[in-house]
Amino acid sequence: MTIIDSIRKSVVPIHPEGHKFIAIFAVATVILGWFVSALFWIGLFLTLWCCYFFRDPARVTPLKKGLVISPADGIVSGVGLATPPKELGLSNEPMMRVSVFMNVFNVHVNRAPIKGKVMKVAYKPGKFLNAELDKASEDNERNSLILDTEYGPVGVTQIAGLVARRIVCWSEEGENLPTGERFGLIRFGSRVDVYLPSHIVPIVVEGQTMIAGETILANMEGVQESIGAHREQ
Repeated sequence: MTIIDSIRKSVVPIHPEGHKFIAIFAVATVILGWFVSALFWIGLFLTLWCCYFFRDPARVTPLKKGLVISPADGIVSGVGLATPPKELGLSNEPMMRVSVFMNVFNVHVNRAPIKGKVMKVAYKPGKFLNAELDKASEDNERNSLILDTEYGPVGVTQIAGLVARRIVCWSEEGENLPTGERFGLIRFGSRVDVYLPSHIVPIVVEGQTMIAGETILANMEGVQESIGAHREQ
């Protein structure tokens, strides 16, 4: 293995969605630095940060049947029963929701939490409240997928936040997504909610760190305990 090959393998890939932003930052850095040298170093730092933000590392997804995997990097900001967004048409009854909050330093590529066929893609414009707030699920701009799985429909909602102003989803209705497959991203800070059948008991807790495509949220085929019993353990 050559030195160049070693360097290539150690460098985290950048998602194509970030290329134009990196180019804009780089050009602005050169132009501003031509007039004021201090601005060059500021621009260089921001350009490098932009490269870091749009990184898209490879992930090793657990393949055991029935596992629900985190769709995003970040921190679990909420676990509990909640009514899914109306535009999904999932249920008027509460479902089990796990929310993962991403700050501006997390990987922002989102991945399918479980294998399924995309039944519906629903975008809803809205506000840009702090994505950690519970009401952000109702008020903020969001994009949702319904996955038709062998365990019933599962909802995945990308939610914009204070800094995030652009939700990207490249999956389409009718597409089959394997567990851990990339389906979209949110630029510059946000949150992803996963809606599971109400009887499913997540195996994560608030404050826990998630790795998209790797951390297990729940087991659809596992023995389901009561929420109270699960929390006491």
